Amino acid sequence: MVLYYTLTFCLLAAEMVTFCLLVMPLPFAVRKKLFSFLSESPVVGKIAYALKISFIFVGILFIDALQRMFRVTAEGDLARSKDGVQDVRTETNYAARKFYAQRNMYLTGFTLFLSLILTRTYYIMLDLNHTQDEYAKLKKATSAQSRANIANNNQANDVATLKTKLAELEAKERDFETLKKQAQQQADEYDRLATKYNEATGSNSNKKAD
Repeated sequence: MVLYYTLTFCLLAAEMVTFCLLVMPLPFAVRKKLFSFLSESPVVGKIAYALKISFIFVGILFIDALQRMFRVTAEGDLARSKDGVQDVRTETNYAARKFYAQRNMYLTGFTLFLSLILTRTYYIMLDLNHTQDEYAKLKKATSAQSRANIANNNQANDVATLKTKLAELEAKERDFETLKKQAQQQADEYDRLATKYNEATGSNSNKKAD
């Protein structure tokens, strides 16, 4: 295999390993740290930039392999139509050329196709992590709000209880004031009657003495 096709095969293997790592069922915290590193690391950014350039060359190799496969197929069909029956060596040479052309086309084509799938999967996983992070924050905020609502309800119940007790105390105080006024009126009336009685009794005694 030629050197650039060997490098293309290594790139394809690396893409397969990376895809397996992306779709591996990892815990949310580990996956979040992994994708944060991949999206924020400057080294990963430089590697991604180099890979984009390499994919351009892989695309050129794919077009070249596709054209070569069509050319080999056309040459084989033309040779069969002219010569009729071919010898074993020519047929073997043609089969080998066709095999190498197809191998190179499939190798470069799968590398490009997997790069598209890998890119799309990466951004889907980023969106999934962002959505899960937002869900965790929303769940925490909802829980805090629920606790605050429960605390407010408890406070409201306490305030209502205190208002009820205050109203009862005020009613008792009014009743006490009413009883106090009635007792004071009765005491004043008793003093008035006692004074009149004393005055009447004292006047009668004076008349009898006369």
